[in-house]
Amino acid sequence: MEQNISLDISNFFIAGISYKKADASTRGHFAVDPIQYEHILEQAPVFNLESLFILSTCNRTEIYGFAENAAQLINLLCTQTKGPASTFTQLAYVKSGLDAVEHLFDVGAGLDSQILGDYEIVGQLKQSVKFSKERGFINGFLERLINTVLHVSKIIKNETALSAGTVSVSFAAVQYIKEHIPYGQDKKILVLGAGKIGRITCKNLIDYLCASRIIVINRSEKNAAGLASDLGLNYAPMSQLANYLASSDIILTCTNADKPIIMRSHLENKGNKLLIDLSVPAM
Repeated sequence: MEQNISLDISNFFIAGISYKKADASTRGHFAVDPIQYEHILEQAPVFNLESLFILSTCNRTEIYGFAENAAQLINLLCTQTKGPASTFTQLAYVKSGLDAVEHLFDVGAGLDSQILGDYEIVGQLKQSVKFSKERGFINGFLERLINTVLHVSKIIKNETALSAGTVSVSFAAVQYIKEHIPYGQDKKILVLGAGKIGRITCKNLIDYLCASRIIVINRSEKNAAGLASDLGLNYAPMSQLANYLASSDIILTCTNADKPIIMRSHLENKGNKLLIDLSVPAM
């Protein structure tokens, strides 16, 4: 792919919003799912952008790439988000050159995470870059940079205690259950969502809570069945959601749905429940 913008490092930008300045509701307006990501990359040549990737997690949405200025990247990103470019710009942090490179290293090491040492970010970063690379939007500089970031992150994890404690939001949620819900492992648990966060949440429930009464529900029943099979859990179709919401003691939502799935009517007069929302956008 021909590169129209100079690959000088001064043209490497990151523009993003995170938990530091934007609340969960606002971050949800700028969350990017795979379909939106696909459309953004399709529009990139129109903005004269050919080397970029997007990192969208529960705590941040960031766009990295070579551009004439950060506004190019922001305007491209916001062609597909619910929130406008003006709001993103108002809340955004923008870095360029070596500052942008340093920020990426901080993110990859978990130093910029809401929970210090969050190692889930490594997998999210890998997936984001892979998505962009498969569509021809990762140049040689970005590929070498990402490989170095991942290598350094691995060294930090193996040779320091940075990730020895609570290492993710889903882990923190499970720890909360463990500390506040007596006999939490015996409770009926519903995990809504079978994506990356849903899978990690289920694994943490098994590994750290010893939970066994877990039901997985997902919009794609096939994905729910796959996750349940991998981890030895049970699953149910989305058509049974109301029944399982009513019967579950603990509910963890891990979706990226753009509309609410759980309604007040699902929970009213159904007894005491613990509801933990790990979704982006928030449920």
